[in-house]
Amino acid sequence: MHRAVQGPGADPRPEEASSWQRSWPVLLDALVRAGLGGLDVLLELSLPGTGERVDAAVVGQDADGALTVVVVELKQWTRARPSPGLPASLEVGGRTVPHPARQVGSYVHYLRDWADGGSGVRAKGTVVLHNAPAGLIDLLRGVASAGGPSAEFPLLGRDDLASSVPAEELARRLGCAGLGPAPRDAVDRFLEGRHRPSERVLERLAANIENRRQFFLIGEQDRARLAILDAVKQAAAHRTSAHGQPRPGAMVLVTGGPGTGKTAIAARVMGDLCHLPGSNPRLLTPSGTLTRQLQRLLSEDARGLVATFKNKNPGGLDKNSVVLLDEAHRAATYPDQRGPGFPIVLRKLLEQVAVLVLFLDERQIVRPTEGLKADELEHHAHAAGAVFRRIDLDTQFRCNGSQAYHHWVDTLFSDTGTPRPWSGGGYDLALAADPDALASWVDGHTAHGRSARITAGFCWPWNATDVPPLEPEVAIRWHGPDHDERSWARPWNLRAEQPVPGFPDVPARPYWATDRGGHDQVGCIYTAQGLEYAFGAVILGPDLVRRRDRWQAHPEASHDARQLRTLPPERPGPRGRTSRCTPWVRTGVIGGVCPRQS
Repeated sequence: MHRAVQGPGADPRPEEASSWQRSWPVLLDALVRAGLGGLDVLLELSLPGTGERVDAAVVGQDADGALTVVVVELKQWTRARPSPGLPASLEVGGRTVPHPARQVGSYVHYLRDWADGGSGVRAKGTVVLHNAPAGLIDLLRGVASAGGPSAEFPLLGRDDLASSVPAEELARRLGCAGLGPAPRDAVDRFLEGRHRPSERVLERLAANIENRRQFFLIGEQDRARLAILDAVKQAAAHRTSAHGQPRPGAMVLVTGGPGTGKTAIAARVMGDLCHLPGSNPRLLTPSGTLTRQLQRLLSEDARGLVATFKNKNPGGLDKNSVVLLDEAHRAATYPDQRGPGFPIVLRKLLEQVAVLVLFLDERQIVRPTEGLKADELEHHAHAAGAVFRRIDLDTQFRCNGSQAYHHWVDTLFSDTGTPRPWSGGGYDLALAADPDALASWVDGHTAHGRSARITAGFCWPWNATDVPPLEPEVAIRWHGPDHDERSWARPWNLRAEQPVPGFPDVPARPYWATDRGGHDQVGCIYTAQGLEYAFGAVILGPDLVRRRDRWQAHPEASHDARQLRTLPPERPGPRGRTSRCTPWVRTGVIGGVCPRQS
């Protein structure tokens, strides 16, 4: 048996290595007993378009000569139960997890849709739960059969792998019946092949985007979309120089404040790109919260095409790729990750693709270790010899379309501006008398079925665990009208990426802004930025205070990153930005505010 191991690129965690030691021998023994010892087994196989790894993949050649990959998901479960209210999810060891048949199915569909553009392999899948008793397997099969496509993938338990099972039957159960050893060069081509989306997955994603009302564009939003597509067309026409050498990728910069529709434009352009011949697009964002919201909205077809952008570029990109980078102001730009004045990862991305489209609001940069300015991007594009185009968005569609409110907030949070008392139409603005009044306002809207949330700056500790019940760490004390001492406290939003069993009213971190129960926790910039809810309340903490018509910054009062707490209050931030501790107030919520109701 050939054993090709795909390493994760780093030393495994002790619990991960321990899991391998318990599961790998069981799988290999079953394959040998099934007479499949001549097949290749790829352990911890990386899926470049997603950054994920499959536990094992058995590779062989089918009777008709087709290269066949059987993805194997290995589990050590002995008990599990369906998760209430979450179809195709299970509760295992205090966690909510996808059904393993759904999990292996996503890997199989990835290989069908992405390996060599969807034409490279025949993919199947099997789940091996080698410790699971018959009762658990029956339960899992029942859940899978009710979940539609998941029923395609076999679930094998302890009894299904017993030594008494004949070799031919064991091979059939493992999904490997009829497979023989594959030629070495065929396996090598699979391992070295390109991973890019097939036409069918691009078509499905495009249809999904076009049918979503969240991505309908109007006015200057649609004009920006057409301008981006024109830039893509021009870049394609000038991809090579007169000497036949490839040109650097083109850069398109889309700037706009909160509510101008940058994310909607990015998603709609993504749908347009999916229709172009030979297209290989990606929609990236540094915000894990926004990524998960988009992936959930766009279904399984977004897998690998919509991803989080951190400190490395996604796999499968080529000179036909157009990359849309939403929330580019959140991109990490640590000093040690910068080349000659420009982030290395962005420079490599520009060199690698046909067009890089960045959606930017440099006034929404949160930390001194992230973000770029428009003039910095333009300078680098020209220095690299890349075509540069800039599109500015001025009309905002948030805050009930109130331009007056938008300008009022800009004036309020300028260095010297003092706005007049708010009297604009189309939007209501108020200061709550105390935290109880603010919370009652939010609770009242929630009770009437309207989305409402409370956000705050990082002026309180955040030491709670990832498991509810959550600690009420955002605590405020004040004196009432009769000088009596009062207090109010609520927890921060949940840290966990997935829902926790038994707590349906505590949404996972990426879904705090949209899912049931989020109004009972306090959100922050990282869970609110780029997302929508109808009514918003903001608690300003001691990191940014108003004294005699002037703002005073107190970074030392922040509990956010160490780099922020140590900034001098009045010193300009990196690359000329003024240091502000709470920049997210520009998103359209302060005190207690809401769209005016007709």
